[in-house]
Amino acid sequence: MTVVSLIAAGPGDPELLTLRASALLAAADTVVCDADSVELARVAAGPDSEVTVAIDDDGLPLAHRDRAKLVAEHANAGRRVVRLLSGDPVIDGSLPIEVEALTTEQVEFEIIPGVSTLNGVPAYAGFSLTGGRAREIAVIDANDTDINWEIHARPRVTLVVQNGADRAADLAAELIKAGRPSWTPIAITRAGTTIDQRTIVSTLVDIPKVLKSAKQSGPGLVVIGEVVLQREMMSWFETKPLFGWRVLVPRTKEQAASLSEQLRGYGAVPVEVPTISVEPPRTPQQMERAVQGLVTGRYEWICFTSTNAVRAVCERFATYGLDARSFAGLKVAAIGEQTAKALVEFGVTPDLVPSGDQSSLGLLEDWPEYDALVDPINRVFLPRADIATETLVAGMKERGWEVDDVTAYRTVRAAPPAAEIREAIKTGGFDAVLFSSSSTVRNLIGIAGKPHATTVIACIGPQTASTAEEHGLTVDVLADKASVAVLAENLAAHGDSLRLAALEAGEASWRPSRRRPASRRRAT
Repeated sequence: MTVVSLIAAGPGDPELLTLRASALLAAADTVVCDADSVELARVAAGPDSEVTVAIDDDGLPLAHRDRAKLVAEHANAGRRVVRLLSGDPVIDGSLPIEVEALTTEQVEFEIIPGVSTLNGVPAYAGFSLTGGRAREIAVIDANDTDINWEIHARPRVTLVVQNGADRAADLAAELIKAGRPSWTPIAITRAGTTIDQRTIVSTLVDIPKVLKSAKQSGPGLVVIGEVVLQREMMSWFETKPLFGWRVLVPRTKEQAASLSEQLRGYGAVPVEVPTISVEPPRTPQQMERAVQGLVTGRYEWICFTSTNAVRAVCERFATYGLDARSFAGLKVAAIGEQTAKALVEFGVTPDLVPSGDQSSLGLLEDWPEYDALVDPINRVFLPRADIATETLVAGMKERGWEVDDVTAYRTVRAAPPAAEIREAIKTGGFDAVLFSSSSTVRNLIGIAGKPHATTVIACIGPQTASTAEEHGLTVDVLADKASVAVLAENLAAHGDSLRLAALEAGEASWRPSRRRPASRRRAT
């Protein structure tokens, strides 16, 4: 009989899944999950996995007996089944209920525990559960109607309260009444380990008014005790420079992969929105002749100005059954870190990447003069977009080279993004937008509208910034170097300065989308 894997979803961050849990989810035929772990299931499950939510026709959670029947149905059909339980079922008591129901259905199972909410959320909030005078940990559920508050009023005890976020004021009152000092620190963390995490820190006596001013609600974990003071030293998650920022990246997922990963490292939530669509040239004969010439030794150099150009040549190679060995004896130039990376992934190491600006002008500064004694061939293959400028070709010709400027692909404006994305762009739902070229500025505004006045505008270079200003935008961040990685780094520094300024001013949030001034000066 198929063994069902019972996996704890954990506190929220999908990267906290254990290696074992990740492997099982990726290999599962069916993942049966709770409603609040659907997103995690879809992220972690394999591309062919079926994700089934354990809810009824009215969207309400199924009883544990019915969940077990659903799991058993898939298991008895010979499928590899993962039951993804939300939160921490080992702690909250739901695990034995699920196991009992599966046993009744005669379904074999294995248990895959994960990172506990009890240690994961405090770690992300910036404190441990012991240390200093705290030597004991007590865990209670706020829904319990029979709590001995005098036991938990001892000062050496760290009290962890599940389901207590919305009852924190009442909990504080009970503890003070039982003899716990009124100055005892208390922390309330909602959406722990996710980019929506928010931690409120106060004392038992002050928490009612702090909660009222914070205007937050919903489930969360409450920790009471001196350990909360460790947050001043250990806070690391909510202090990331772009923590919780929604950053619009006007690039395709393929182009934005490394940039988005970098932004996530800064705590941001990148949202990729393609502004162009890449299509083959209308007449492929020119490209075919150039590739044939590359193989037969017509060129001394091939110069790639974008990852799209690399992809176009590689795809043409594939149609002829060629690979990276055909570049043997050919000098290769690349503009930009991502272009060079794409070549390396294909098996080709560029001979020349601009030492300065990653642009046509930057490449020309390093481009060699043609020397008949050194270079047996004076011809360059330049596969580019149909809208490329003549700067690079003109500069190469001035240096004595003949250039085959070949249209390798066409760029057309992409279709408009989803309505909710367009609305967020225009109403300030994004905290920042990263523009990596003038065309991304024009195309984004063309398909989705102008970013809201509160949105931070970050541009990769002066030309892109000029285009943004021509469209009425104020540029907040200009990259120190024409590199998307540097652009993201500069945005993070800008975000950190906003965070520190907000803290000094006593403001609760430094996210631009949460701060709505009456107006903002725009460029004229």
